[in-house]
Amino acid sequence: MQLYRLRNRAEYDEHLSKQHSVLKQRFDSMIELEHANRNNKRFTYDGFSITAGKHVSFEVDWAFSNGQNVNWRERLICPETKLNNRLRASYHLYLSELRPYPSDAVYITEQVTAFYQFLAQKVNGLVGSEYLEADEPTKIADVSGIRHEDLTQLSFNDDTFDSVISFDCLEHIPDYRASLAECHRVMKPGARALMSFPFAKNFDTTLVRAKVLEDGSISHMVEPEYHGTPLSDQGCLSYYTFGWDILDTCRDLGFSDAYAVLYWSSEFGYLGLDEQIAFVLQK
Repeated sequence: MQLYRLRNRAEYDEHLSKQHSVLKQRFDSMIELEHANRNNKRFTYDGFSITAGKHVSFEVDWAFSNGQNVNWRERLICPETKLNNRLRASYHLYLSELRPYPSDAVYITEQVTAFYQFLAQKVNGLVGSEYLEADEPTKIADVSGIRHEDLTQLSFNDDTFDSVISFDCLEHIPDYRASLAECHRVMKPGARALMSFPFAKNFDTTLVRAKVLEDGSISHMVEPEYHGTPLSDQGCLSYYTFGWDILDTCRDLGFSDAYAVLYWSSEFGYLGLDEQIAFVLQK
């Protein structure tokens, strides 16, 4: 799988220039694939599942789509592990970018998900958590065994983890800088974090979607956007759509390196109209 590691907008623009014909060819092939299956509620795509360790027929449907295009990021389900495109690729990047050892201590900002259950079978030192409602975190934790953590005030000691993993979490935290600083604090020297969050490749600066005012009320700067969460049917408000300045923010907070990873693979079933993206931070 070809990966491109980019550290700023200028490198991304250069990447687009060099990959123009390849990206156009991929886009056209995806449109053709969607067109061929327009009348099929479900169809399959053959590829190698990194999570199953073998070739499979990935399952595709039109769930979460805009009615015109497949939501490729959330589909292409592995029939063996039930993990979608995004999560299978995340595990692949965990192996390639974080380069874990079996004895590593790993923290992930989720615990009631299929991906956590999968990773727990691979990582002995895995610690997961969810953000539970402040009015009854102890009760929920006692009953279900779910660990409560606030990413802006983690309970762990300094230099605890060899890796930190956080998927689609940062945008829901008003003070995301405090969350990044906490991740840096609990990571061992040289440790790496793997993250994903809403990101606009054409944004130089982060879009603030909403703000929490001094009286605790929320001011919406743009149309509110809510994302699904495994602990609530109401969804969770997104405060940000991040731009390339997030990498500068990470470096300003003390990370020695911060870069975006762009990827796309027909072999592994990491498909989409555009390249997918994740982020790596190194202490």
